[in-house]
Amino acid sequence: MRPIISVTILLLLAPIVTGAQQSDDFELWFTDATMRVDYYHTGDAVEESVSLDQVYVQGSWAGNLTNLLDPFDNGKYFIMVHDDGSGQLIFSRGFNSYFGEYQTTDPAAEGITRTYHESALIPCPKMPITFIVKVRRRDNSFQEIFSQRIDPEAVGVIHEPPAEQVQVIEMMHGGDPHECVDIAFIAEGYAGDERSKLEADLDRLMEFMFEEEPYRSNREHFNIHGVFRASAESGVDEPTNGIWRRTAINSSFNALGLPRYLLTEDNRALRDIAANVPYDAIVIVVNSERYGGGGIYNWYAVSTVDNDLSGHVFLHEFGHSFAGLADEYYASTVAYNEFYPPGVEPPEPNITALLDPTRLKWRHLVDAATPLPTPWEKTEYEGIPAMQRDLRREARTEITRLRQEEATDETIRKIEEELAARVKELGDRREEIVSGASVRDVVGAFEGAGYSSTGLYRPMRDCLMFRNAPAGRTLCAVCQDAVLRMIRFYRGLPQNN
Repeated sequence: MRPIISVTILLLLAPIVTGAQQSDDFELWFTDATMRVDYYHTGDAVEESVSLDQVYVQGSWAGNLTNLLDPFDNGKYFIMVHDDGSGQLIFSRGFNSYFGEYQTTDPAAEGITRTYHESALIPCPKMPITFIVKVRRRDNSFQEIFSQRIDPEAVGVIHEPPAEQVQVIEMMHGGDPHECVDIAFIAEGYAGDERSKLEADLDRLMEFMFEEEPYRSNREHFNIHGVFRASAESGVDEPTNGIWRRTAINSSFNALGLPRYLLTEDNRALRDIAANVPYDAIVIVVNSERYGGGGIYNWYAVSTVDNDLSGHVFLHEFGHSFAGLADEYYASTVAYNEFYPPGVEPPEPNITALLDPTRLKWRHLVDAATPLPTPWEKTEYEGIPAMQRDLRREARTEITRLRQEEATDETIRKIEEELAARVKELGDRREEIVSGASVRDVVGAFEGAGYSSTGLYRPMRDCLMFRNAPAGRTLCAVCQDAVLRMIRFYRGLPQNN
């Protein structure tokens, strides 16, 4: 058994220090290697605790060498690294996690305790550090929930090579990993003879990605690797359909009880495989034609590859994981309860509670003549699905009556055609409301976002974070701006504002 480093748990209120303070002397504090801190995150909706698992040193550091402190103030959790001798903050990152999402579910509210395995990647320190985890409370204050002194020279720090039987596929090379965005595409549910399919799938996803802004204009600043470890079986677990597959990282639909939500809880297997390449971001590509995926900020994105909407799902979920974008939709079923507390400004860059319109986080993109909040045909938009359901119900009732009266097939077909036409007409009107040419370019604050019909606002009427719809859907101007800021961050450049 490897020795375990002792753990200290602290519960102290403390603010988060972000990019206002810089620690840009990389060579003073760090070596060009990655320290991976694995830990267990345990709790329910009310309580949580962290306990150390293992500490690894694995491969070169993928991040840039200048932007060591997080300037974004995004994410439910924050990793903070202090030099143990001087106490100086030398590295920080915000992130979300599977456990953080679990806390908002019914089982967590009922007091059911779950444990999730998590990892933090930091540049390998030259000297002992204090490693801290903080959680964002409901009022946006931060509370320290874990503190651990880590000595990089301790015998308990593991220097094992990465997972074996892994093939690395270089898909795109933009340059030095310290000056590029490094993405690891992890194969999931591909059998040993399906490497060629994986490569074709990756080519298709990359083509879709770099057709869209701001990825297209920054294509030369990305390094992309495919990471292939063969799964024993093709496909992925689908619990609601009674389908179970033995796969490389044990991904599964029905995450948090939502059939379309696709995640993995096998964080250790995922990180062991990903360690074969330098990476700033992970995308899990799942060999399935079913619609589904997931994305968690600074954690990973997941998408199936063979669905007609897979490209849109991939970019939507990557928006979550890479840039910390929030969901802007509010009518679909989700697994969460009160994900955003009323009266508190969400940290994500693309939704707002609009508590103070003069301080709107995307005010620099709003025309001075645009009212805040921004009027739109919200009542009509929300009422259309109910109208469509009523039409279908009335048509079913009429068709049942006609069949009982032995009406002709032609009569019934005419009713079905009239129904389809009226449902389509309503659908076209709903499409016009959110994406018509007259409103497409207006940036403002449109009520309805973040799983809530009221009290939260999105920047534009339509966006890839609002709905995964067919061709033509892309990120709105505010979301593009957030992605661009993240690209600049990983390139080691200053923020634009």
